[in-house]
Amino acid sequence: MTELFVKQAFLSDGWHKNVSLVVGEDGTFSSVRANTEPSVGAEKVDVALPPQISLHSHAFQRGMAGLAEHRQTPSDTFWTWRNLMYRLAGRITPDQMEVIAAFLYMEMLRAGYTQVAEFHYLHHNKNGDVYENPAEMALRIASSAQNSGIGITVLPTLYMYSGFGGCPLLEEQKRFATNPEQIVDIIQAVRQQSEQNSLVSAGLGLHSLRAVDMADVMALTQDPALSGVVHIHIAEQVGEVEQCLAATGQRPVNYLFDHVPVDARWCLVHATHLTPLEVTKIAQSQAVAGLCPVTEANLGDGFFPLVSYVAQKGRFGIGSDSNVLISPAEELRLLEYGLRLSAQSRCVSLPQDELGSTGGWLYRQALAGGAQSCGLAQWGLIEGARADICVLDTECLPLPDLQGDAVLDAALFSVPALPVKHVMCAGKWRIRDGRHPHQEALTKQFHNVVRTIFSEI
Repeated sequence: MTELFVKQAFLSDGWHKNVSLVVGEDGTFSSVRANTEPSVGAEKVDVALPPQISLHSHAFQRGMAGLAEHRQTPSDTFWTWRNLMYRLAGRITPDQMEVIAAFLYMEMLRAGYTQVAEFHYLHHNKNGDVYENPAEMALRIASSAQNSGIGITVLPTLYMYSGFGGCPLLEEQKRFATNPEQIVDIIQAVRQQSEQNSLVSAGLGLHSLRAVDMADVMALTQDPALSGVVHIHIAEQVGEVEQCLAATGQRPVNYLFDHVPVDARWCLVHATHLTPLEVTKIAQSQAVAGLCPVTEANLGDGFFPLVSYVAQKGRFGIGSDSNVLISPAEELRLLEYGLRLSAQSRCVSLPQDELGSTGGWLYRQALAGGAQSCGLAQWGLIEGARADICVLDTECLPLPDLQGDAVLDAALFSVPALPVKHVMCAGKWRIRDGRHPHQEALTKQFHNVVRTIFSEI
């Protein structure tokens, strides 16, 4: 049993002082009590929060972080960025995938994440052939998460076509090729291997409308054996919207909603380019909008219409996506600052009828949306939930004696990143004084892997 005594903690119903957090042997909170006294032997800290969740990640892309900032054409876009991504994806072995993912997940823990949804479509070997174990790469991802100590929702992702109308996959997409039966098998393999591990779960990924068949989507999402979360890239770029209109006569979100019952199980990733009607449909469905502001800015995708969405009580969370930068604070800060620049106003993300802390509101909403999109029934510093804790270093905040949401406002808007001191996941300290116990080894392995990969490209 571990007990933490916190001067001020961010609980499910707001901030409380003098909080005792007791962690049971099963890795969950056995007791959460406010306005109490520290027990003998309890560790004392100043500020504790529920850690954030990255609801959308492509782990392998951490291996190209910063390498795509060289302009390739006079009109560099997502579609030109994709060329380097394909070159990287074409080289990675299972061993290398495990190293890259473990390093990334260690970085996520250090940044204040303790849960990630891994949108995984790098299924086959370099030649596009199925591994002896078809779930090889997905299981390597799960193993990386377990070894680094982060919670993960693995999303084996269906990828059948290169474009609308059943266009055959491109040569550089051959490693992604899957059919519905293979995806079912991979999901079941991940679930079977992780039955005794509370850190690992699995859901369904659908790469995009252009890459799947709607009849297969309906069958997969209605299969009782696959009950769980469903994630899909949608309406990320203008080009995708134009292609969908040309092929189907409808915009992506309208097309999806007209063919499949979208509900709270779903996470619609990006959903950048929406009409007012599409905004309303997503909000009313209770699906989560998976926003990845850093990647969306990096790729020049555009702004999600957050103001009209939250006015209709739409749910959202944040994802690190391409993993070019690992920072939950930067995701939330950029989301708000993008709105400010567009609206020429301040504190824009809060619903118009709501006053108060921007940082506190953003952090709460991202927690709720992230937990829902990962299929986590409980999340936060509450009894019975997985014992995940992010302890902040108040000495790194710009001002002393900050209280309540002022802590989050300062942590999101006044320092470069969340001032993370310690991180617990499932009752075990994964980060102590900003460091992971295997940080040096994981970093060295990662550097050796990327050197090898790029020497061959």
